[in-house]
Amino acid sequence: MDEYKACNLDYFPENILIDVLSFLSVREVVRAGRVCKRWKRLVKDQRLWRLVDLTTWKGVTSRILWLLLRQYLGCGLRCLRLRGLLLSARGGTFLSESWLKALSTKCPRLSKLYLLHADLRGLPSCQLLPPSLLVLELRGCELPREFFNQTSPASSQETPEATSSVGAQQKRRDQKGKGQASPSGIGIDTLVLNNVPSFTDQHLQSLTTWERLRRLELRDTFRVTANGLRSSAAKEGVCGVEGLSRLKFLEIGITGRQGYQLQMASLGLGAGWLGLEELSLGGKEVGPGLLCASRLKDLKCLCLWACTLSKMQVVRSCRMLRGLRRLEFLDVIFQPPQCPPVVEGEGGGGGGEEHDNDEAAGGDNSNDENRTLDANDPIPSLRRSLAALLPSCTVVFTNCSVQINPD
Repeated sequence: MDEYKACNLDYFPENILIDVLSFLSVREVVRAGRVCKRWKRLVKDQRLWRLVDLTTWKGVTSRILWLLLRQYLGCGLRCLRLRGLLLSARGGTFLSESWLKALSTKCPRLSKLYLLHADLRGLPSCQLLPPSLLVLELRGCELPREFFNQTSPASSQETPEATSSVGAQQKRRDQKGKGQASPSGIGIDTLVLNNVPSFTDQHLQSLTTWERLRRLELRDTFRVTANGLRSSAAKEGVCGVEGLSRLKFLEIGITGRQGYQLQMASLGLGAGWLGLEELSLGGKEVGPGLLCASRLKDLKCLCLWACTLSKMQVVRSCRMLRGLRRLEFLDVIFQPPQCPPVVEGEGGGGGGEEHDNDEAAGGDNSNDENRTLDANDPIPSLRRSLAALLPSCTVVFTNCSVQINPD
């Protein structure tokens, strides 16, 4: 027993101590570095600073950010999550240009940045963000009008002598060989905007100059209109494909506050979108989006979430999506079927006959199916109808339910 009493943390290997410290928050790790010299050295290990989440640390100021950057953050940083002072009564400058430049220099491997309630109106452009970023997520932030605009860097304004020199040409070859981003310096391929009311059609149009953007998520962006989405869509132009030509995934969802005029931005998909393979629609954008989804010739995956749908609405829309490979329903409330004859009359031809047979077969065994109904498959008849319409498509129900008829 005396041997166990004599044991303390000084006998633990450093790898185990680092694993223990990794479960602490950033604030607790900084406090742990004040215990002794050994712990002060351990908390500076870059394995503890790969994922830094400061959203739970209330009252983080620019002074604290500078302290963390100078003493702890380094080449090991991969993901950084920050909470701004937009909702704070204290206010003040949060992200400065000098701090962002220092972050780019000291953390060259930072690939994901998450900003919560940050006032970015003091930054002229997103080009001040670290060029190594691949994922940028903004939630509840305020943006300036030209935040996503790209401007030519100072290096492009070279004198004719410098431009024609062998050294300048060799430098440009080295940059191309290393696979760096475009001259604009923006290499972000995933942009997530959640509850950013200041995001408008002008910002969306600015994103068309981003050469690497492949995934765009717009949640509760109330000022984006159908015309703005239509003008930014990838389409054939005079000089080839114009717009967001590299975009493969698009998410549009309105589930937030009342008091905003519904723009129905998903109606902009009616003009088509070349190369768009995955579409996610949520809330009030599901209905308009389903009407225009048939214009997306390259669409392979469709996700519908946080909405109320009827079987008739789903079947009618999916008849035009023959190339669909995955259809997912997430947190969807299905309306109970009320008018089967109307559904039967819509499907003229052979497809309608198959649909009628499925409905008849489902009616004969409805009692047995209700007894064995799985929680993730609330409407077996809808699954059978989709299997007949889209035989190569995988249908997934997640946390779905059936609306109860009060009558």
